[in-house]
Amino acid sequence: MRDFRDAKLMAKSLRESLAGRNLELTHSQALELVAGQFGYDDWNILAAKIEAAEPQQRKPGGISIQPAIPIFRIFSIDKAMEFYCGFLGFELDWEHRFGENFPLYCQVSRSGMLMHLSEHAGDASPGARVFVPMQGIRAFHAELTGKDYRYMKPGLEQQPWGLEVTVTDPFSNRISFCEREIKPET
Repeated sequence: MRDFRDAKLMAKSLRESLAGRNLELTHSQALELVAGQFGYDDWNILAAKIEAAEPQQRKPGGISIQPAIPIFRIFSIDKAMEFYCGFLGFELDWEHRFGENFPLYCQVSRSGMLMHLSEHAGDASPGARVFVPMQGIRAFHAELTGKDYRYMKPGLEQQPWGLEVTVTDPFSNRISFCEREIKPET
């Protein structure tokens, strides 16, 4: 689910959606509308809140590394959306194309995990794998099983490092969701 930190993306989506309906809006106007939707008087107040929520570097010029965002190669938008949004429960955050009839590049997310899906040939190779630490693996497995997705019936597997649910998308990319177990020290 999107929150106030996604305000710029939301403003861009709003502009694009309205442009598709022949309603023109400046980027500034879109930002002001989004700020109002979050209950703020203007964009400057919301922008300050977004800046305050961003991770701060420890010292000027310091290094701050954020979580990686995997990029998976896809070959069918419909199959990708059916798998990632329909089956796995991700939300489509945004889409980008360089023009009409160009390949899709988009972001999907769930519970803070971000993934990029790309039709661009040079962005990623099919058959990649990503390891995703998580909590609530049993509930997640039950959710997936309950959807009765015709192409995937994932199991719940005990591994030496934790309990895993591994899924393979329609393009041979694999995601291993894992609830790591903390072993008591001996």
